[in-house]
Amino acid sequence: MSLILNIEQRNKVLNTMAALVASKKSTILAANKIDLEAYSGDDLAMADRLKVDDDKIKGMILSLQQLASQTDPLGVERFAFEHDNGIKVSNKTAPFGTVCIIYESRPDVTIEAAGIAFKSGNKILLKGGKESLNSNLALVDLWHKALEENDCNTDWVTYLQFNREQTQAFLENPTQKMDLIVPRGGEKLISFVKKHANCPVIISGRGNNFAYVSSEADLQMAIDIIINAKTTKISACNALDKVLIAADMPRKHEFLQHLINELKKSDVEILTDTIFSEIEGVKEIENDDVWYKEFLDYKIVIGQVANVEDAIEKINTYGGGHSAVIITSNTEKAETFLQSVDAAAVYHNASTRFTDGFQFGLGGELAISTDKLHQRGPIGLQHLVTNKWYVLGEGQIRP
Repeated sequence: MSLILNIEQRNKVLNTMAALVASKKSTILAANKIDLEAYSGDDLAMADRLKVDDDKIKGMILSLQQLASQTDPLGVERFAFEHDNGIKVSNKTAPFGTVCIIYESRPDVTIEAAGIAFKSGNKILLKGGKESLNSNLALVDLWHKALEENDCNTDWVTYLQFNREQTQAFLENPTQKMDLIVPRGGEKLISFVKKHANCPVIISGRGNNFAYVSSEADLQMAIDIIINAKTTKISACNALDKVLIAADMPRKHEFLQHLINELKKSDVEILTDTIFSEIEGVKEIENDDVWYKEFLDYKIVIGQVANVEDAIEKINTYGGGHSAVIITSNTEKAETFLQSVDAAAVYHNASTRFTDGFQFGLGGELAISTDKLHQRGPIGLQHLVTNKWYVLGEGQIRP
């Protein structure tokens, strides 16, 4: 690949790109309108992710500006050692090389994820879904203009206009070197990439996030958190899908009726286990398989558990490893929950909707990884790096 651009060049490209997105807003919105009018599916989450509006444009610009303002993630010394013989050994951060991002419906990924990959010194291959083709091509054209205006080669950002068969062939036998693949989308896309890729893959997995409401919870706080996490953005992987209620909760049925009434205001379909099936306005689940499902829809499951230990076991059995929250005033129970739940982000008395690169102070995210290697949770600028050993000598040889 090309020589790594210095930090001044990378920042200039990002700032130029931010200015271009602002000045070409009407062009971006016009291209997105074509995609929206052509989309004929009934997937609410995909339709929501596909849409670009003024707020998303502002988010793109802010992401680029924040990336340009952040320190260089490359060349950061992680370890240093001087050998007895005088050799100086250090370990420093380094780019992966070429990162391929495969994603569905979200044009903002063309900005945010590509920006993070570019700032961290990587060449980017973008493979968006056919439903967002016009939006993505308009944004990639701006990337190329930003690169050209700063005397950089446009091959730093490449769009792969492939169908499914061509994508499979490229994954199995790449026509150029790929060092890392990041799929962002549903479980079918992730399974497809894992099956055919011949280089490392970071899994941006399913949400299926849980809330546990303990017997010591502030019940109004619990209502507020659950409604926010479930209804504000159903297309987000940090949205809430499952609620577990402590069996010994005081005023339990009063709380449940209040919660159900609030959920109904947003037309949320409410499923429950057999314990709550007699409550008006809910449907009993057909089988336990529903506990595994990420809905990305106005749907939620409410069930009962005996205690915090049972809640932890259920979450670790069925959850997606993304986010989980305990709502309680009991700090000892909260600490047990936070330490024991197997998820990338664990919460005490806060909405799971905060699992996001911006909200975590990362200035955006490449993806939210549910893997444990090499980074878990939101992958920001400082995480999209590998490392390299530097050994400086003066002719030393090993005896």
